Amino acid sequence: MKNILIIEDDIAVSKLLEFNLKAENFYTKTSTDGKVGLDLALKEDFSLIILDLTLPGLNGIEVCKSIRKVKNTPILMLTAKSNEIDKVLGLEIGADDYMTKPFSVRELLARVNALIRRNLIVKRKESENKLYKNISFDELSIDIEMRKVTLNTQRINLSPKEFELLVLMASTPGKVYSRDSLLKIIWGYDFEGYRHTVNSHINRLRNKIESNSEEPKFILTSWGVGYRFNEELKIPSRDLKQNYFKQVN
Repeated sequence: MKNILIIEDDIAVSKLLEFNLKAENFYTKTSTDGKVGLDLALKEDFSLIILDLTLPGLNGIEVCKSIRKVKNTPILMLTAKSNEIDKVLGLEIGADDYMTKPFSVRELLARVNALIRRNLIVKRKESENKLYKNISFDELSIDIEMRKVTLNTQRINLSPKEFELLVLMASTPGKVYSRDSLLKIIWGYDFEGYRHTVNSHINRLRNKIESNSEEPKFILTSWGVGYRFNEELKIPSRDLKQNYFKQVN
């Protein structure tokens, strides 16, 4: 049975979610406090987390950031705020999807199932790639199985989305990815309003792996098109499976 954690301080909304998810054969746990919810999220394994933005104890942004430091559990954020800045913020901190209140229960259930299905596909692809686990370019090394990136033997801490961006581009050096294509492949979105999310993640990734982010060596900009991994660097090892992201979406 799929387990879902609901972190929501509005009792009526929490009960609504719990009732409808159980009707769809999900097992649920609930918390009305951010700190308590975070503790549950870190201690137990869930198929998905439904997270409210405004919470007592610890707000949804801080809860999401803390979860993303150690886990890649899909997160669906809920909020009463509907402006675009809030949506972009939610996705940039690691949320996988975003819904505003009031919401359609049918749509929420569809998104829940889609996020869980996508996560299962990603995990299966990662399992298939266990024999194809290393990419190396000069001083940069990526271990796919361990989700570990090192630069000059020093480990670099990347968020899940930063790691996925790096693996995708490093596995196909020279291929140019538009912001829209990266948004669709990594986040599963087609809406152009979220392009800023891609830019922000690329900038943060560059700040972590480039000695000079203003003159990047690894992730290059193809002006007017998008981004590509530098094809002039050392060719990655032949044992890399090239369809790491195939059929993710």
